Amino acid sequence: MRAWAFTVMHNIHAQNMRRLGRRMDKTSLEPEMEERHGTDASQMDTMALRDLDRALGRLTDDQRAVLLLVGLEDMSYAETAEILEIPVGTVMSRLARGRERLKKIMDGQEPMLRSVQ
Repeated sequence: MRAWAFTVMHNIHAQNMRRLGRRMDKTSLEPEMEERHGTDASQMDTMALRDLDRALGRLTDDQRAVLLLVGLEDMSYAETAEILEIPVGTVMSRLARGRERLKKIMDGQEPMLRSVQ
């Protein structure tokens, strides 16, 4: 799932860069890219992404699918419902429950690690 999410993010980024390149000439694009992409990710950013990845892994498959389609791929509720072959109301409820649970996990209200028995 993680590799798929990164592939999707890469493709979206590449598409946005192609679209931006068509609208602007190359000389005016370079300074803007330096400003936007000039800083390396910090260790805290890396840890936050790791925690988010783990928290997403704690969601049910249904909640995770809706969250990624709406949140990451920026799809509408109708598009998400069509892809998952579920009603729009189900998309909305899964999204709300998934966001709520994700927030609890990220805030430490639910343990990040499962106990081993």
